[in-house]
Amino acid sequence: MDMASLPNIGETLAAELARVGVDTPDALREIGSVRAAARIATGGRDACYNLLFALEGAIRGVRWHSIPKDERERLKLEFDALRGGG
Repeated sequence: MDMASLPNIGETLAAELARVGVDTPDALREIGSVRAAARIATGGRDACYNLLFALEGAIRGVRWHSIPKDERERLKLEFDALRGGG
């Protein structure tokens, strides 16, 4: 399966993921949305929460809007902690 065929992942995000070593859906599932977003941020892009949610939705096979709010809040906390902001 092509990365860009996952929900929330277009060609541009697929290229960014490949640039940071996440080039297959299995690799994305293995690393997880929080670490993948942090890698993208470390690579120079300002990674926002919407990017984080998009990656989590891609892992789950859903549009990010369908991720429950409490789970999005948990992801934010993990992301902030990983990046040293929480």
